Amino acid sequence: MFHGLFSLILPFNSNNDYPTAMKNYIARFFGGLAFMLALCLPVMAQEQNTSADEDLDAQLSKALYEDEEKGKAASNSLSDDPLVADDLAQYELEKAERDSRASEGMYKALKRKFIEGNVGFMSLVALALILGLAFCIERIIYLTLSEVNTKKLMKDVEDKIETGDIEGAKDICRDTRGPVASICYQGLLRIHEDVDSIERSIASYGQVQLANLEKGCSWITLFIAIAPSLGFLGTVIGMVMAFDQIQEAGDISPTIVASGMKVALLTTIFGIIVALILQVFYNYILNKIELLTTQMEDASISLLDAIVKLKKKG
Repeated sequence: MFHGLFSLILPFNSNNDYPTAMKNYIARFFGGLAFMLALCLPVMAQEQNTSADEDLDAQLSKALYEDEEKGKAASNSLSDDPLVADDLAQYELEKAERDSRASEGMYKALKRKFIEGNVGFMSLVALALILGLAFCIERIIYLTLSEVNTKKLMKDVEDKIETGDIEGAKDICRDTRGPVASICYQGLLRIHEDVDSIERSIASYGQVQLANLEKGCSWITLFIAIAPSLGFLGTVIGMVMAFDQIQEAGDISPTIVASGMKVALLTTIFGIIVALILQVFYNYILNKIELLTTQMEDASISLLDAIVKLKKKG
């Protein structure tokens, strides 16, 4: 789903053939559309809740107005009652609070909920999100810069090998970035050896390049596991704090229980949200690693075939 978002910040590979480019463009377009739809759904739900609150307020206001018109004398007598005055004041306070929450945006709502949670555990969850995103962005940039047009590269290398210009093929691989060109260069360095030695060299160096591609992914999985764990830990500590408050008050008050439970559940919610965000980025990174690994395997097979043909000619 985030593929469309990444297409806005990552360079488009114009060297691909036309069908592949069109497929990538369509996938990115619909991916971006799905991402925008996912962003709009919470806003639409919030607007729906706001309209429901406004309808409720209108109905309550209409009912109060009708009661006031039916009996002004009774209303004047009840207005002196302190209990009725307290109820009206409580209603106005709740209405003002609902109006303020309905007018605030998604960012302000998340910020308010974040502040309402436990500061210590919320800060740890936010730190896990920042560090996890830092590793994700670093891997995405590295993998994106490692992508090249493998078909064009191998065609140029095979043409040089076919004409016997081994040094020219080495220069092409040396001047091209990415693991595919590095594997081809290692195979060309041992072109005067037997085919089995060249194949072992390419396989060994391919493992090294694969390790470079997967560097840092273990940290991303660590933060994916840490974020909800911190949330659950905050939940347990919030429950303990709620029971401590009940013990100190000597009474099971709904206000005391609700405040402790609210803090506990907020830490869990934010921990799960952080884990979901990092998991989406992690799956995107794994997809790019798998694509580069496939390109390395195809390039190594093509290089070995070209070398075998050259040796048969010689």
